[in-house]
Amino acid sequence: MTDYGQPISFGLSLDPSVDKLGETRHLAQAAADGGLSYLAIQDHPYQPGYLDTWTMISHLAAETSRITFLTDVADLQLRPPTMLAKAAASLGVLTGGRIALGVGGGASADAIAAMGGPRRSGPDTVAYTAEALQIMRQALTGGVVRFDGAQHTVEGYAGGPVPPTPVPLWLGGQKPRMLAVAGQHSDGWISPLNIYVPPEEVPSRQKIIDDAARAAGREPTEIRRIYNVIGAIGASGGGTGLVGGAQLWVDTLTRWAVDLGFDMFIFWPTTSPRSQLRAFTELIVPAVRAQVNEERGQR
Repeated sequence: MTDYGQPISFGLSLDPSVDKLGETRHLAQAAADGGLSYLAIQDHPYQPGYLDTWTMISHLAAETSRITFLTDVADLQLRPPTMLAKAAASLGVLTGGRIALGVGGGASADAIAAMGGPRRSGPDTVAYTAEALQIMRQALTGGVVRFDGAQHTVEGYAGGPVPPTPVPLWLGGQKPRMLAVAGQHSDGWISPLNIYVPPEEVPSRQKIIDDAARAAGREPTEIRRIYNVIGAIGASGGGTGLVGGAQLWVDTLTRWAVDLGFDMFIFWPTTSPRSQLRAFTELIVPAVRAQVNEERGQR
């Protein structure tokens, strides 16, 4: 059993495709009205059909209230940490704290290079990411930001503005060195989709994070654990990811919370997003919360 005791929360992944903007606006408002906590937007700026993630968040944040926006995850190779922290802090102020920063080392070295970014090796990308998290941590808390590392040099500037609530720094990744960085420097681990990091592979990854956290003098329970879950509720005849009736979803997400240690689930519906969102908010979310709380109460 690996339950870190964090409160359970839920979110929806929004498609950044420009030709789906009308539907995306509808889903964003419906998710907020349905009581979800997060709207997550992937960051692949080299895709010509995708809107820029940060611009899209700024737009949707002005059209919603209460719900928090998550970059899932921002590409640090194309978004320098000082400016990304500045943007997050600014939106944190403008939205009353409705921003969470998910970041990563970048999904495609070729695509990053094609947009003018550096082509870093795997070890250099890991080092770059670890340093970037430390820089952003300084910047988001205000004061003078200085850093002299192998990948970054920041000679000193005044960080700010300081958001009304801290902006969490969550790191996406799945390989051992990046998972160790999550344990050392991040507020949470964002797992790739359940089809890329299947449930049976999660415990070994959680252990890497936990060991790295303890080695850094941190408690593993401080670190959030976010799972991107693709699938369909009520569908039959196969499909991608988690596919099945509402009870299967409730039982599965409950197990993934209390056995695997996840405390947040971001839903990526593969079909009929409006009806899938309705099923998720009405049938899945309250039942999973109730079951998780019941199982925790029995311990």
